[in-house]
Amino acid sequence: MREFDYLRDPEAIYRASFAAIDQVADWGGIDTDMVPVYRRLVHACGMADILSDLRHGNDIAAAASAALVAGMPVITDCEMVAHGIIRRFLPAENPVLCFLNRDGVAEHARQLGTTRSAAAIARAGAELEGAVIAIGNAPTALFALLETMAQEGYRPAAILGFPVGFIGAAESKQALVEHHRGVGYVTLLGQRGGSALAAAAVNALAVESVR
Repeated sequence: MREFDYLRDPEAIYRASFAAIDQVADWGGIDTDMVPVYRRLVHACGMADILSDLRHGNDIAAAASAALVAGMPVITDCEMVAHGIIRRFLPAENPVLCFLNRDGVAEHARQLGTTRSAAAIARAGAELEGAVIAIGNAPTALFALLETMAQEGYRPAAILGFPVGFIGAAESKQALVEHHRGVGYVTLLGQRGGSALAAAAVNALAVESVR
């Protein structure tokens, strides 16, 4: 005997959740290929009001999908984002890379006087070229990515920028909007963000890449 009456079927829960989001969301003015991404972002945090602060540009959906189908890696700023990516959604068994705990990264961060997250992005080096970059924790990682792109000329396929926090998060995402150097991007302005949102963006783009 069950004490509580609640929806249990996973697929039914997803359908009901997305239907509930569609009831409160205004998709007018949002690119059609980004609606599934925005919908999954709202689902990941339970807050439809983020829609007014989401931004994207440079044909992000097509760029990210093409990179994923081509087998390019997904590079994350932290292990939590990496673990949130649903591997079975990735269309080409894409490698998911996080350089945060690689040998020498902590020492490199100390030498540079920055965070391990920023040093890890610098450590990625040429791996950034053509990759899908998902940042869901450290503003310093997003700043470091933009600086590395400017200094080294690397051009990722797409940047999913969702760093979170009170110091640097809003500024780093505004920098992405202003200095993306023509790379497709999606971000949530302000202090809100997080690993769940970055992973949700990857998952949504991966699902849409094979439709």
